[in-house]
Amino acid sequence: MSPGRALTVIALAALLGALPLVATAGAQRYEPLAASVQAALHASISDRAAPLPEDAADRGWVAEMSQRLARHIPDEPSRRDLLASVFYEARRAGLDPQLVLGLIQVESGFRKYAISPAGARGYMQVMPFWVRLIGTPGTNLFHLRTNLRYGCTILRHYLDIERGDLYRALGRYNGSLGKPEYPNAVRANWERHWQYALRPLARR
Repeated sequence: MSPGRALTVIALAALLGALPLVATAGAQRYEPLAASVQAALHASISDRAAPLPEDAADRGWVAEMSQRLARHIPDEPSRRDLLASVFYEARRAGLDPQLVLGLIQVESGFRKYAISPAGARGYMQVMPFWVRLIGTPGTNLFHLRTNLRYGCTILRHYLDIERGDLYRALGRYNGSLGKPEYPNAVRANWERHWQYALRPLARR
């Protein structure tokens, strides 16, 4: 290889290394689901956003996160709908809503209709096989709250399997268990963009 070509290759590698990680949950694998997990996913969910949190401090979280999210979703009502639903579904699953935002940023870049090459769908890149296995074939994974309900419940399921080990749970969610790139990317986005003081989660 000529010196000029070698420099070009090095420069290209450096550029690619500087680009944000693109990752999808397209390699998710089915894990046997507890009855409680199946019941949570069987629940009827509309595409309406969840109500805004009642607590003033939690509503402050929605307002602050809305400002931060503006560069991804310019429309304010859409941001509020998404954030209220993230807050509701994350809390319902015993997750930090800010962790969920970090995961969504890595998975879909906040694109509601994102589809991975493997067919994973929506904000949290949920694989359609979950719908078939749960036995709700009419479920639309592009529905806002449906996608978030599935994504949060599945991540909670993996956390329970891994006894609270977030690194391994994120690896399972992405289908890359044991590899650091995906868990590190989610944590980096969570800590860099979505950190905010919230009331502690109730113990599950």
